[in-house]
Amino acid sequence: MAGKVVFNEAAVRDNAATVEYCRTATAAISGGAAGILGLTGLYGFVFYIIASLVTSFFLVFQAQPNVDKYFLQKQSVWINGILGGLSTYVLFWTFLFGMVHVH
Repeated sequence: MAGKVVFNEAAVRDNAATVEYCRTATAAISGGAAGILGLTGLYGFVFYIIASLVTSFFLVFQAQPNVDKYFLQKQSVWINGILGGLSTYVLFWTFLFGMVHVH
């Protein structure tokens, strides 16, 4: 029994959903900011990568020192939801860029 680790499945799913919500909110806010700032091309994608890394840092900082207690893998906090948030980022980025700089 000493080597066995037990997780609450509902809590693990809730933690993953919270991380996904944070990533989606960050993607929307940073996409809007990139559009308003007028970032284009590679600069816009670099802005998204920086925003995602900052979000990951704050999520890990919030869960320290017990990241293992809240997530099955430490990497899941850093990488889960990054590609899913990219489409939200591009949507807000292009919409606000068009509203501010084109129209």
